Amino acid sequence: MSRNLALEILLDEYKNCIKNGLYHYTQILFAYNSNRIEGSKLSKEQTRYIYETNSLLSKKDEVIEINDIIETKNHFKAFDFILENYDKPLDEDFIKQIHAIVKKDTSDRVVGDFKKTANFIGDLKTTNPKNVSSEIAKLLKSYNELKSVNIEDIINFHHKFESIHPFEDGNGRTGRLIMFKECLKNNITPFIIDDEHKLFYYRGLREYNNIKGYLIDTCLSCQDKYQEILNEFISPKPDNDKVNKAF
Repeated sequence: MSRNLALEILLDEYKNCIKNGLYHYTQILFAYNSNRIEGSKLSKEQTRYIYETNSLLSKKDEVIEINDIIETKNHFKAFDFILENYDKPLDEDFIKQIHAIVKKDTSDRVVGDFKKTANFIGDLKTTNPKNVSSEIAKLLKSYNELKSVNIEDIINFHHKFESIHPFEDGNGRTGRLIMFKECLKNNITPFIIDDEHKLFYYRGLREYNNIKGYLIDTCLSCQDKYQEILNEFISPKPDNDKVNKAF
């Protein structure tokens, strides 16, 4: 198997507290886009400021939701969690742990546990709360029985996970963190669904049972973008111009 360069670089920079590298870039890009897809109003610059200074730079008279700030900081912690545990198998407890980190200290009623009331994705009904645990168990069983995992397997898992919609909120962020983790685990270039692909991403989820290619092509396009950034950090070490370009 070829070297897992993305994992090597991310882990090295994380463990050695290296600034302005791939890990630093990924934290900001991932938190900004994943929260933005779910309605966060924070800009990329504000996300960067929170990450780098643990404070917020805002414009005069700008109204900022407290949850947006909390969920941004939580996403940084959740990314560290999946990086530290990239090789662990997926199970119900692990998924709940991710959700608990993503939604900690927010105004949500149920954090780190499956939903207690029914919910919808747009006008699409999702799995009834009483059936969530059994449906997640079936999904995990079929996925963990795969002898090898490719990117389409990960995307397929994501679609099924989002269709079940096991949590009252935070399903998308939790699901996208799982995809990133599973890519790292299986030596697949990871990817971040960015805000530019939001409508294509939603269409892909909605139409997946009819046309799988919509979601797959969206994910592959985002993977290509992340690979371009990754190339900037593959040895020999990038010079300052390359790093600045990546950011």
